[in-house]
Parts: sequence; C-alpha cells; structure tokens
Amino acid sequence: MSGKKKTDVSAKGFSTRAVHAGEWKEIPAGRPTSTPIYTTPTFTYDSMAEMDRVFGGEVQGFVYTRHGNPTVAAVERAMAALEEGTAAVAYGSGMAALHAALLACELRPGAVVLASQDLYGATLDLLIRVFDIFGVQTVTADFSDIDAVKKQAHAHKPRVLVAETISNPLLKICDLKACADVAHESGARFLVDNTFASPYLCQPLSHGADFAVHSLTKYLAGHASVTGGVVIVRDQPDQTALIGVMKLVGGILGPFEAHEVLRGIKTLPLRMQRQCENARKIAETLAKDKRVKKVYYPALNEPREKLERMLRPPHGGALLSIVPANDSREGAFHFMDALQLCVRATSLGDVFTTALHPATASHREMPPSRRHKLGISDGLVRLSVGIEDVDDILTDLDRALEAAAATHK
Repeated sequence: MSGKKKTDVSAKGFSTRAVHAGEWKEIPAGRPTSTPIYTTPTFTYDSMAEMDRVFGGEVQGFVYTRHGNPTVAAVERAMAALEEGTAAVAYGSGMAALHAALLACELRPGAVVLASQDLYGATLDLLIRVFDIFGVQTVTADFSDIDAVKKQAHAHKPRVLVAETISNPLLKICDLKACADVAHESGARFLVDNTFASPYLCQPLSHGADFAVHSLTKYLAGHASVTGGVVIVRDQPDQTALIGVMKLVGGILGPFEAHEVLRGIKTLPLRMQRQCENARKIAETLAKDKRVKKVYYPALNEPREKLERMLRPPHGGALLSIVPANDSREGAFHFMDALQLCVRATSLGDVFTTALHPATASHREMPPSRRHKLGISDGLVRLSVGIEDVDDILTDLDRALEAAAATHK
C-alpha cells in the first residue's frame, strides 16, 4: 500500500472493531532480518487502478496467494540463485513440481517422453498412469548408456527427456551434458530431477538441462518438517508456463512451508558436507563387511572422472544402498527392524539417518520382474545418511547387519 491514512475504527461498533482493529497499519519502519510468514491469501491496494496494474502484470506485486506470495517468492528467488537459473516456481510437493514441469513442456496427444529406466517409481507412474491417458507415450532407456539414449531418441523423436542426477535407488550418476546434447539435437526439452544431489552437489542447468526439479521436502528443507517442490528454469519463457500451471491447477506451496524451507536452505552446505563425509565412510566400511553382499555408492561405483565432473569434489553424495548377505525381503526386514538410531522412513535428506526398503516403498507399484531386471532386489535397503556422529551410525548398522545375518545362518 502507498501509505494513505486508514480509517480510525476506535469509534466504530464492537463487531467492526473486532474485525478491523489492529489491521490496516502502516508497514513498520524497521526491516525484518528474515523473511516473514505472509499468511494472508489476499492483498489490497489503495486504488483499483493500482490493483489492475498488478493483476495485469504491468507492475510487480501480489494479489492472491494462489498467484504468488512474498514468503514463497523468497524460496523461489533462493532456488533460482542456488541453481543459477533464470527463475523458479514453487509447488506443494515434488510430484506437483514434476507434473508442472512436464506440462510446461507442452506434452500433447501423440507426444513421446523418453525417460530413464531408473527413475523414482512415482515418476514413472505419473508418466504411464496419468499422461498415458491423454495420449502421451513413455519409452525408457538406460541413461547410463548414452548410445541407448541416442537410439531411442532417434527412433521416437521425443518431446522431452527425463532423468535424475543420481538415480533412485541404485544411485547411478547421469552424464547430464551428454543427455542434454541428445535432447537438443532431437528438438526435445531436458528435465532433470536433482533432488538426490541438491544444488550443493550439482546444478543441472549448467550442464544443459532446461528444467531442474527438486522435492523441497528432502535436502533443501532437511528437517522432516515440510512438504514442497520447485522447478528452476534456464529460459525465462518457461517461467510463464509454470506460473500458468500453478494458478490453474493450484498445487501451491503454502507460506508456512515456504518459511520452513527457507530456514533449511541456509544450512544446506553445512549439512550436505557432513552427510556426504559420513556416507563415504559408511560406504567404504560396509564394502569390506562380509555380511553385506553389495554396496551402491557413486564414489565406489562410478568412474572418478565422471563423478568429479558431475558432483562437487570430493563428494559422492549422501545416499547409499546396500544388500545384506541375506538378499531377501526377510533379510531386509530383519535388518531394518533391528535399527535403533536410524529411522525407518519413506523420505530422505533429513538431518537424521533414514532407511527405506524400495521394494515395498518407492518402487512398490513396479512389477517384481521389472524391479529385478533393473537390479532392485528384495533385499535392497536405501540409506539416507544424516549428520550424526558417524561411529554411532556404524554401530547401529553393525547391530542390524548382525540381526540380518542371524536369519541367514
């Protein structure tokens, strides 16, 4: 508001005073040192002409929180800066953000999406169960094999390629630059889910991606206190499409959630550094443990050149997946049930260490035959490493491995 004097309500009736007293005050002279939580769904102006200009996009401002909110806008500015993008648009969840990004790619009946075969199970479900209904076909390829990606792109002329920087749950590193080249040579957009890396480890737009998507729920918020998602774009016109989806579909990020994310972002580099250091030590330790059949961790499984090109050196990420020697659902359950410090949870990226069983959680809807073909066995357990003292995490994992091994004897 411009500062025009407001009506004094002190002489009004009780009900009027109850509604209006305390409101309509001028903005205080002191500037807050952190972004306030703007809970209001609506914003007013001193004149209809001014409101009309804001509604019409002639001047910046806020009119309705479904169209934009100051607290949410702060998250969007922060994420655009961290990902070195042109702009960002926030949503109520990571899946809502992914859905919006796909819609912004102008998928129409007959369009083809070329997706990594190792995508998060819900992402594939979104493509196959939702977009397929509207005539959008999804084909998959092993994005760690760039020749296979090129072959599928040549055969299907996709509208968009979808990948993850670090795949879920086998933690393969995608060569984003190579995949971006394939996408753009085919006239396609390239969409990257960067949740597992966070912008601390990788910035997909700098490798040629058109869209970087995050579940804000994970590393960016980092404290298991909020659900949210965001899309960051390289080119300004894509922001307009994303805002259009936000306004019409309505899957917005709330101001309370935005405030939680903002607080988390401020400690992201400190948390990620500690989590990556812990994860590396745990992965290296478990790789030598005879009670562990297999360890999946980028710093152990990927070529060093590729790892250092894609992720911030010297880190290999803060997630690892393991297969206990008793590679079975029973073995995985015994392992997870024996955990006392690590938390059994269906998310990741929190300050505490969590364990998830992909076959019954993230990839539950995937047919067992397809899971096994991709290498996701019934015994696979994914660990999201927290900031605890690493020796305490290792002690807990040792106890759990002993419990799993006892069922294998």
